[in-house]
This record gives sequence, structure tokens and C-alpha cells, in this order.
Amino acid sequence: MSNPIKVLIQGTGFAGQGHAEAFRYAGADVVGIVGRTPSVVESVAKELSIPYFSTDWQQALKDCKPDIVSIATPGGAHETPIIQAIEFGCHVFSDKPLSTTGNSAKKLYELAKEKGVKTAFASSFRYMPHVIHAKRLVEKGMIGEPLEVECISHFNLERDIPFGWSHRKEDGGGRLNNNFTHKLSIVTSIVGEEILSMMGEVRDDLGKAPIVEGVHNFKKRRDFIPSDINDPTLKWGESNVEWSYTVLAQLKSELAAKPVSVLFKHGGLQPRFTDDHIVVYGSKSAIFIKGHYASGPLYYYDENNQWTELPLPQDIIDNTPEGEGDTERNWRYLIRELVNDVKGKTVSPYQTFKEGAQYQQLIDLIRRNDNWVDVSQL
Repeated sequence: MSNPIKVLIQGTGFAGQGHAEAFRYAGADVVGIVGRTPSVVESVAKELSIPYFSTDWQQALKDCKPDIVSIATPGGAHETPIIQAIEFGCHVFSDKPLSTTGNSAKKLYELAKEKGVKTAFASSFRYMPHVIHAKRLVEKGMIGEPLEVECISHFNLERDIPFGWSHRKEDGGGRLNNNFTHKLSIVTSIVGEEILSMMGEVRDDLGKAPIVEGVHNFKKRRDFIPSDINDPTLKWGESNVEWSYTVLAQLKSELAAKPVSVLFKHGGLQPRFTDDHIVVYGSKSAIFIKGHYASGPLYYYDENNQWTELPLPQDIIDNTPEGEGDTERNWRYLIRELVNDVKGKTVSPYQTFKEGAQYQQLIDLIRRNDNWVDVSQL
């Protein structure tokens, strides 16, 4: 494919604008953008110099004839436009979650497979530089056989962030959709992609959030927290999804004789006492990466039984896209892979709707909270 790849974006918020910039970074031509509100989509299109804007997705598909569509709306709005795009013959890049239920996500994957279109699923923090470094170290046998992984994070999110899609299960909200997917992608990238078993529990420990008008950009929602949370005129929305979770998993690793045990612990509203981290323990040594999404630094437990910080290899630094933040850089990394794949270039395996559907089915399983054994009689 010699001509520039044409891309149509759905979504005008933080993700939509980020996707547009990422596709341009990969050398694609962003030909159009679609949103719900006429004034907003027009404003964003002009700000980003996108020539076509609309509120009608199907008409935009016909008018723009894109090679790839980018889905950057909340998960509850993904299914129909993805189906329409696949039927139109487009390749699809979708932000997480792929859909709001495992069944619907599986249908999207099966449809894409049937139609022969390429897909990419944006649980993209596996492209953090220190994750790539950790993967190399594990593959080289630096820690021996991987035995277990520990993922601990406490975000201590503001309880009064304005009510929105992140508070609603039916819109793709919840910390499993918007945190766990990244963590699982990181761990499978380092240890092994095959997930053997999983169980877990969730808690909705928020309850409610204030309803505030004017929030169009997810990243800037903190700016809209009411100054007087006790104002009697405030309206409130009820949360119906998890803000904390605990998950246990077993992964198959080609480098280990036995399944690797993984703990994912996330307290969305709880204060941290020490650093969020991801640790990979092996039969000989261990790797510690600071940060909930492995932002670094990375430390190695050396032969002197001391934690030593390891610098990033220069080739990993050189291959990391530019970008304002981690989210933007990781979008750019994954989108670069997808665009090159569509062009027919050789690329490393990346996460597709197969993983998006699998993750959503796992989230359904975890949310059931039915793994408990009653021991009260013991």
C-alpha cells in the first residue's frame, strides 16, 4: 500500500485527539472525525486540522472511505460502530474496553476474523520502556525460572471526580476495564501470553459522584470537581461498578516448568504507603519496576543480594515514540505497529481483538465474585 493510510476517528475527547496525533505520528492521513455534539466535533476538527467532521458515523464511513477506523469513545458505545466499520471493510483500532460484556466482545473478534480485517486493542502499557527491558531480562534467564509476579497499586483517586462513563458498567467504566487490562497486558508481555486460570473479587467502594456539566475531556475531569461538595443543589449519580479489585492468575511461561502465579491488587480509592510496583520473582533473582504501570526505574536483585538500578538500553530509548505522556507514547507505539502491518511490513505480534475479547470475558468472570468457599463452619 503505497498511498498514505486513511484514518477516520470516532470520539472527540482525550482519547480521540490522542489517537489522531498517534496515527499522524505513524505517517497516516487522518481524514475525518466523528462526535456526538456538532459544536464540539467541529471545534476539535478545526483545532487538529482534520478536514472532515460529522455526527453521523455511517455517513462518515461512506464519505471518507477510510482504511482504518479508530474507536475512542467509552466502551458502551463501541459495538455498533465497530460492526459497521468491519462490514465496510475497515481495519479497526479500539481503545479499551472492546465492549461492555465478554459475549459482545467475542462477537466483535469473530466478525473481524470472518471479514479478514486487522484489529488492534489498546491495552498498550506493555510498551512502557521498562516493561520491554524486563521482558528481555527474563528471556535471557537473568532471574532463572519465573515463579510469581506481584502487581500492587493504590491510586487514591478523588472521590468527587464528576460522574461519568467511568462510574457506569454499561458504559465501559470500572477499574478492571481501565486499569487491570493494562496490568494484565504488562505481565503477559513479560512472562508469557497464555493465561491458564483466574479468580478474583471486586468492590464498589465509591457509591456516588457529583453530576457536573461541561466535562468533555477525561484527562481534565479533576478540574471540574465542585468547590463545595456539600452544596445542597448538587445532583448525584450512583456508581455501579468496581473501584478496587484483587485478582489471582496463573500464566504459562516457556521459561518455567510450572505455571507462574500472579497477584493483581488495586485500591482505586485507597492511599499508598509505599511505591506502587510490579515485581517478577524467579528461581535465581528478581526484577522490581517502580510505578503502577511500570514507569520505572527498574531494579535487579544482584549476586550481592542488593537491589541495583539498571539503566534502559539505548535501543529501547531510541525506539520509544515521542509524546506528552505515557498514554500518548504507548498509543503511538501500538498504532505504529498496526499501520506498518496494514502496509504489509513485518511487525512483532501485538494485541488484537482476540485479547480484547479474552480480557472482557475474564472481567465478567472476576465481577461475578463467585469464587468464595464458605468456611464459617470450620
